[in-house]
Amino acid sequence: MIFTNDTEEALRTAVALVNSAEDPDTLVSRDDYETFLAENPYTGRIDRDEVELHSIRALRPRLRTMLLAPRDEMVSHVNAALADVTLTPRLARHDTMDWHLHAVADDHPLAERVLIETTMALIDVIRADEGSRLAVCDDAECQAIALDLSRNRSKRYCSTTCANRNAVAAYRARQAKG
Repeated sequence: MIFTNDTEEALRTAVALVNSAEDPDTLVSRDDYETFLAENPYTGRIDRDEVELHSIRALRPRLRTMLLAPRDEMVSHVNAALADVTLTPRLARHDTMDWHLHAVADDHPLAERVLIETTMALIDVIRADEGSRLAVCDDAECQAIALDLSRNRSKRYCSTTCANRNAVAAYRARQAKG
């Protein structure tokens, strides 16, 4: 494990949220939103209404910029996010998660909590100088973010779909040469 469980979970969720904006957008309807919430559970206040869906969708470009920024730029984005939200840090333990930090109250809007959870995870990324673990997918036609949590830093694609497509293309190129 490179990061703590809560950091890895926050990074996975932020990447999933950002990648939902890729073509085709997979976070359009309230049903899409329910699917996202089921796959990326949050504690605390969840309104499940159009306003919340809109605010979560609107957060995606900011998160993308934060996740892909070079280290020193990432610090600026992190500091800006920390300044934007009233923090009430406390240790919490729930579900299968052991003690971890909740930086904002559970009654804050979900978009604020997602922003700050991502921010807290990026603090760990910055401190460990592990920004290279967040990159744009190596598939030439994909702009999704690939999160590499492997020990050997070998993950280059955002999904098995992109990895398989590139493996097949490489195989066909080798066969064409041979």
